[in-house]
Amino acid sequence: MAIERTLSIIKPDATRRNLTGKINAKFEDAGLRIIAQKRIQLTKAQAGVFYAVHKERPFYDELCEFMASEPVVVQVLEGENAITKNREVMGATNPADAAEGTIRAEFAESVGENSVHGSDAPDTAKDEIGFFFSQLEIVG
Repeated sequence: MAIERTLSIIKPDATRRNLTGKINAKFEDAGLRIIAQKRIQLTKAQAGVFYAVHKERPFYDELCEFMASEPVVVQVLEGENAITKNREVMGATNPADAAEGTIRAEFAESVGENSVHGSDAPDTAKDEIGFFFSQLEIVG
């Protein structure tokens, strides 16, 4: 099994409801380690750059507005097959489709306000981690 790193974002709907600890407990209970973490307030422009891959999609502007609406917690998770494990712990994007016990099944308010973001592949994870963290901030 490969030790990987992945980016996790606890989104504004979850930070607003003070769910950071409960969400992080799910990651840690699944065997993922938090090796970097910070609470930040994105601007709409920063959110736009981060989510540029979705620029042509109809939800892009709404997503950028939402991600800049409240603070977020960005973090690096590390563990065996961390990318896949993180996505399993998060659950399906649509909370109605998310498995019981997943973050989105328990905490998401809607498809758009679904409490967490996670990288979907090794190259994406590397780019997303680099967007928010310098190597000095990652202390695995």
